[in-house]
Amino acid sequence: MNDIPFFAEHGQLSFRWLHVIAGVLWIGILYFFNWINGAFTATLDGETKKKVVPELMPRALYWFRWGAAWTWLTGVALLFVMYYVPASPNYYGPLSENAGINPEPAVWGIAFGALFVGFIVYDQIFKNLPHTAGVILWGGIAVGYAYLLQSVYGASGRACLVHVGALFGTSMAANVWMRIWPAQQRIITAIRDGAAPEPADPAMAGLRSKHNTYMSVPLLLLMVSVNQPVLTGTDNLIIYTVATLAVGFLITYAIYKKVPSVKGF
Repeated sequence: MNDIPFFAEHGQLSFRWLHVIAGVLWIGILYFFNWINGAFTATLDGETKKKVVPELMPRALYWFRWGAAWTWLTGVALLFVMYYVPASPNYYGPLSENAGINPEPAVWGIAFGALFVGFIVYDQIFKNLPHTAGVILWGGIAVGYAYLLQSVYGASGRACLVHVGALFGTSMAANVWMRIWPAQQRIITAIRDGAAPEPADPAMAGLRSKHNTYMSVPLLLLMVSVNQPVLTGTDNLIIYTVATLAVGFLITYAIYKKVPSVKGF
C-alpha cells in the first residue's frame, strides 16, 4: 500500500466528517437566530429580556462561534488535502476532478488568498455602498471568482464551486468572529445591566447575520454537489453558478417572508 494516498484519503474523510458536524451546528444555530429567536425575543418585555437574553444568548453564541471556527478550519484542511497538496506527483485524491487545480503554490496560493481578500472587499462593500448595489456586486464577485478559476487557472467545475462556497464560508466565519460576536457581547451586557444597546450594534449584528443566512443556502449546494454534472460541467459552470445564487436568494427570501406568520400558542 502506498501510505501517502492512504493517509490523504483517510485525512479527507476525517476532515469532511468534522466539517459536516461543525457546519450543521453552526448553520443550525444561524437559522435559529434568524428565523425563530428574533421573532420570539420581539414578543418579550424589558424585564423578561433582562432575564432571558443574558442566559440564552451566551450559551447559543458559544456553540455558534465555535461551530463557525471549526467549520472554517476543517474546510481549509479539506482544501489543502483535496486541491493544494497532492499526496504524490501523480495522486490528487479520490475525486478525479481534484487535478483541476495545479498544486503549485503560485497557483493555489492565489485561489486561497482570494478567500481572505474576499472578506475585506465584502466588508468594505457593505460599509460604503447602498445595500442593494452591494448585494449585486458581491454576487458578481463570487461569479467572477469562479470564472477566474476556470478560465485563467483551468480549475475543474467541482473545484470552482467548492471555492465559491469557501469564499462565502470565509466571509461568514469572519462575520461571526469580527462583527456579530463583538456586537452581541455589547448588546448582552447592555440588556443585562438594564440599559439600551447602542443602536449600531443590533443593526450590525442583525445585518451580518442576515447576510450569513443568505450566503449559507447556495453555499450548502455548492459544497455538496459532488456528483452533479449539470452544475460541475465546465461548459455551463458560470450560468449554473449564477442560477444557484439566484435560487438560493429566492429560497431564503421566501423563508424570511414566512417567519412573521409563525406564531406561538
